[in-house]
Amino acid sequence: MRLVERRIGLLFAVFLALLAIAALRAVWIGTVRAGSLSERAATQQEENLAVSAKRGTIFDRNGLELAVSEDAITVFANPFLIKSPAKVAAKLAPLIALPEDDLLRKLSDRERGFVYLKRKMDAWRGHRIESLKIEGIGTLTEPKRSYPQGWLAAQVLGNVGIDNDGLSGLEYSRDEDLRGTDGERRLVKDALGEPVSMVEVKRSSPGEDLHLTIDAAIQERTEQVLGEVGSTWQPKGATALVLDPRSGAVLALANWPRVDANDPGGSPAWARRDRSVGDNYEPGSTFKAFTVAGALQERLIEPDTPFDLAPQIRVADRVVGEAHDRGRVTLTTSEILAQSSNVGAVTIGLKLGSRHFDHWVHRFGFGRPTGIELPGEQQGIVPGWREYSGSSIGNLPIGQGLAVTPMQMAKAYTAIANHGLMRSPYIVEGDRKPGRRVLSRDTADEVSKMLEGVLGPGGTAQEAQVEGYELAGKTGTAEKPDGKGGYSKTKFVASFIGYAPARDPRLLVAVMVDEPQGDIYGGTVAAPAFESIAEFALPYLRIPPG
Repeated sequence: MRLVERRIGLLFAVFLALLAIAALRAVWIGTVRAGSLSERAATQQEENLAVSAKRGTIFDRNGLELAVSEDAITVFANPFLIKSPAKVAAKLAPLIALPEDDLLRKLSDRERGFVYLKRKMDAWRGHRIESLKIEGIGTLTEPKRSYPQGWLAAQVLGNVGIDNDGLSGLEYSRDEDLRGTDGERRLVKDALGEPVSMVEVKRSSPGEDLHLTIDAAIQERTEQVLGEVGSTWQPKGATALVLDPRSGAVLALANWPRVDANDPGGSPAWARRDRSVGDNYEPGSTFKAFTVAGALQERLIEPDTPFDLAPQIRVADRVVGEAHDRGRVTLTTSEILAQSSNVGAVTIGLKLGSRHFDHWVHRFGFGRPTGIELPGEQQGIVPGWREYSGSSIGNLPIGQGLAVTPMQMAKAYTAIANHGLMRSPYIVEGDRKPGRRVLSRDTADEVSKMLEGVLGPGGTAQEAQVEGYELAGKTGTAEKPDGKGGYSKTKFVASFIGYAPARDPRLLVAVMVDEPQGDIYGGTVAAPAFESIAEFALPYLRIPPG
């Protein structure tokens, strides 16, 4: 009997102990954990979902869509409501195109009331997931950025992140205008986890549309031509600009290699860079036009001023020769520019002197950004005249010893093409800026007439012709710095900048080819690209011959 009583007493003691533990647990849950548990309960019945705003559409100058926002399906989960995470992961993995282990890890985290499984999927995939009607799995519609023209102007347009924010190109620089204002929805579910209502807490506002000065047809032609340059010369990279020198409106801005705007991650980072604003390079002989222009404006020379030129010229410790060996010659200013004489350009630079030469370098806008609304624009590398060494004036007049961007060169050449009035390039309609007079009309027209000789008999680009049109321009072949204080003998930049019609320019084209293989000269590598672009664009824009 006593044994039975002892057992009953022991059971009663255990019962009291369990009751005490349960009471303590209840108190702890009701006080210490009350906040977190009520929050979890709420998340099991209510989920606040961000609603990305629809980004504005980007159009070319003729209304062609370059970037649009399309409806896509986002898949999310409430892991607390999923009874068999492994089975659900196995069903969803093929449709979501994610590893089954990654999905299982997300679905098994029962501490979370909401988790994204896949953002912005193609709509048909999302609808297939909806049809499965899996408890704890939901979908919502979000805008997804798409580029209908594929590869066209990809580096210019840039790309957008998963959260609808611009990451590069115009998508980044104009993100504030394009992205709009995000909204918020509240998804309410019943006790079984089934959605019963979707409440729009805050309505999203779409972003503003963006109209560019880019012409898709000229852009496509320019990219095609650069593709041919890439195939022929196998360079490190290339870029080409087409603009209206009268206004500064950019009609095309192409980079090689091309990038798929819908899959930018499929190309290396260096290919995604916009070289027109992001590359500093030494311009070489294309810079000689500014040396001549400054000396003409100061009336130190005239177009027909003769110069007795030796095969080489010494400036301090530097000896400057010609690209091709020659004997002693007499050349006029016009012939120096047409034949791209290094010795002649240095001789004219010496007439200007360091301080005056530096004045003209900065007057043409070098050493500061052009202000075009493209991210990553470099300002170039331009030494001030106080930083010149004794031999600097033997380098700088021929475009060596300073670095510029293709966009800066195009801007500076508008001053010559546009009768002395320099225009800042712009790519978004409505961003046109006032012009700034850099040269007198007479001086600009004198230089322009000399540049016609570059494409004439004896010039460095005489093969570049467009039937019915008079052209003007300048070739450039620059040695690249070797990183050791000198210049490479194997790596060059070939370039050409030209415009048409020569006497009343309405089209300006700049081409820069980095490290071409097989040939190095601007006249043979870059000038033909200028010709191919111009022979399409001139009649396309209905610019009359002249």
